[in-house]
Amino acid sequence: MVSSAEKRSEIRNTGPTVTALGFGGASIGNLYRAIDEETAMDAVSAAWEGGIRYFDTAPHYGLGLSELRLGAALRGRPRAEYTVSTKVGRLLVPNPAPNGSDLEAEGFAVPDDYLRVRDYSRDGILRSIESSLDRLGLDRLDIVYVHDPEDHMDVAIADAIPALIDLREQGVVGAVGAGMNIVEPLRRFVDETDVDVVMVAGRWTLVDHSAGSLLSDCAAAGVAVVAAAPFNSGLLSRPEPTDDAMFDYGQAPRDVLKTARACARACEERGTQLPIAAIQFPLRDAAVASVVAGMRTRDQVALNISWINAPIDERLWTELPPAARLSQWSPR
Repeated sequence: MVSSAEKRSEIRNTGPTVTALGFGGASIGNLYRAIDEETAMDAVSAAWEGGIRYFDTAPHYGLGLSELRLGAALRGRPRAEYTVSTKVGRLLVPNPAPNGSDLEAEGFAVPDDYLRVRDYSRDGILRSIESSLDRLGLDRLDIVYVHDPEDHMDVAIADAIPALIDLREQGVVGAVGAGMNIVEPLRRFVDETDVDVVMVAGRWTLVDHSAGSLLSDCAAAGVAVVAAAPFNSGLLSRPEPTDDAMFDYGQAPRDVLKTARACARACEERGTQLPIAAIQFPLRDAAVASVVAGMRTRDQVALNISWINAPIDERLWTELPPAARLSQWSPR
């Protein structure tokens, strides 16, 4: 029997498929704190054993460490069986004045031997792809997202996407997309370019429905959606949110915390837990092909798989409180 985590969706008839649950690779790039090589490798192995076949990473994550670790962990696995996505827009260049750690500046517990330089030009995209292929040890990339280009939208649309489409036609890239945690720029990609998929982080969760109109646009255009960060930086990852819970990398605002706790009570009344509802919620929309959650250890992988496979009383979905964050845009 195929579990919920293993269900696959093809990205817009491009070839690459994603499993309903995707492995988010920021944590194995030492996001917030360092983990050793064995722990990182074991997390990827646990994901594979649990049926996950979609793995997401980026040069940004640990200044390339996530790509290096993911590539090493997948080496020897049947290439046709898994999908890797990475991102472009941040080139890694030698740091002329390292201070020893990237933690304070960008949140990754790695030596700051490199700097991230934003570059969405055609040349920058090609250089980024070449470097990612080298770190991952692959000869092609299944999905590539233009990463966080909100301050560089014109060049991202005029240069980055056409460069990726050329690589798609050459077979170097399978599917082309954009990944952000801001909704309106993603709508521009859907409206103005030939993207196959968008990754929206944190904007389609139990407490934040900001991406609602984006999902409608994607459904109309035949563009797949990958919903990342279903727990909103940890707020929704525990049965009962704590006073110091994080939301979008900072302290959870009072209204968001209140909504999360109301969701937790509704879950408890229906015999389930908040994280179970949180990880399953994004997939209830037909436009969403996969939900990607960060996973640091074998135990975290096992938890995420158990949560996405857990039964939920269907009445819960109509009893949840209104989201604290709603779309300010209307579907066209």
